[in-house]
Amino acid sequence: MKLSELLNNVKVIQVVGNAELKEIEDITYNSQLVRKNSLFFAIEGFKTDGHKFISDAINKGAVAIVLTKPNAVPDQLFLHSNCVKIVVEDSRKSLAEFSNYFYGKPSEKINLIGITGTKGKTTTAFYVKNIFEKSGYKSGLIGTIANYIGKKEIKTMLTTPQSNEINYLLAEMINKGCSYCVMEVSSHALDLHRVDFLRFKTGIFTNITSDHMDYHKTFQHYLKSKKILFDMLPKDAYAVVNLDDSNVTKLLKDTKAKVVTYGTNDKADFVIKDIDFTLEGTSFSIRHKRKNYKINTKLVGHFNAFNATAAFATAYINGIEIQDLIDGIKSTPQVPGRFEVLSKKNKKIIIDYSHTADSLKQALIAIHYIVKNERPIYTVFGCGGDRDKTKRPVMGKIASEMSKKVFVTSDNPRTEDPKKIIKEILLGIKSNNYEAIVDREEAIRRAIFETEDNAVILIAGKGHENYQEINGIRKPFSDKEIATKYLKEWAK
Repeated sequence: MKLSELLNNVKVIQVVGNAELKEIEDITYNSQLVRKNSLFFAIEGFKTDGHKFISDAINKGAVAIVLTKPNAVPDQLFLHSNCVKIVVEDSRKSLAEFSNYFYGKPSEKINLIGITGTKGKTTTAFYVKNIFEKSGYKSGLIGTIANYIGKKEIKTMLTTPQSNEINYLLAEMINKGCSYCVMEVSSHALDLHRVDFLRFKTGIFTNITSDHMDYHKTFQHYLKSKKILFDMLPKDAYAVVNLDDSNVTKLLKDTKAKVVTYGTNDKADFVIKDIDFTLEGTSFSIRHKRKNYKINTKLVGHFNAFNATAAFATAYINGIEIQDLIDGIKSTPQVPGRFEVLSKKNKKIIIDYSHTADSLKQALIAIHYIVKNERPIYTVFGCGGDRDKTKRPVMGKIASEMSKKVFVTSDNPRTEDPKKIIKEILLGIKSNNYEAIVDREEAIRRAIFETEDNAVILIAGKGHENYQEINGIRKPFSDKEIATKYLKEWAK
């Protein structure tokens, strides 16, 4: 694409240099990915400033640089390198705007479904994608575990990628024949303009509880960030929301979309009733327009009745047949690391991503419901470093009060001392039913070997993650693989 064409369709403050004959071949904010004819965006981040890498980008062949600090490098460098300097007000917003146009406004050519909420985004996305695909529509997914174009998996590091990657993925999905894309939309992505200029046909709200306070500082800011998705929705879009959540009214205050509700509240459009679950799956019914539909899913827990109903409502308003909805939910496979059950003999291990106080509590409530005081419950968990510290003692309190014993260990300590994190967790534990073991593998091994034959052990916090980050270095580590190894040894 000609740089001049791109500049004629986006908002800029100043252009220095001749853009007429420049050809743009790709867009990036990572100087290491710059190649000949790249358009490089200098973004001021939280750990480093992209303006520091402008010279590197120019040396690697960037044809133009988008920046917010006009004096970051001398104009002479741009002139000498025949590189165009483009000054904008906000490089994050501009990255979204430029990417949207560069990739041909892909969100307007695919049925884009965005899911936001503290819990349930990943599982709901898997349900939605499976329903559409079982109904004959090739679909894409952008989310925490991986990105998918149909069946093709693309590894990811972020719940919601940067805007240039989102638009690239959407364009690829369209090229590969996808009719729908379901996307997890994090509060960070909304606040940092990653989804600006996208056209969502449906926005789903699962729930909201305290999370990411290291970033948002207040619950009000967290809610305000989630609200952006619903403020973005056009008049012909749908907002599918959990009516059981008390924050729904604030969330929808300024939306122009048609509102569709779900939940156990009798006033909901899709009412959830008769939830029951075991370690093998969940059953419930959905009442809609005076008709009741019996639903079964392999996924375990009352929260999965909500996730499945959000998907049911979304696919229903998109015209999917009832039987296809029911079959799509029933055939949705286990989502990696989301209340995933492992078994040997009579011992059960549950691998779950619950890394907030509320999600840990909900996971333990679900286990208590299943075991009905007939099995002892143990919990292995830790808290991530460089993240919300306020939840640490709260999670310690919940785990100790709802478990026979707690193995407090490391999660992803990142740049923090894991012993210090554990010490802060222990501040919330008032009983003596815990053991602090820094090494996570050892904590899992001990939990498996030192508990009763019929124990149920919740290993919480990391879920699908296949690494542990210590001192900024990611090393391979999978709760599921470790638990499977020691469970097999224990069962010999």
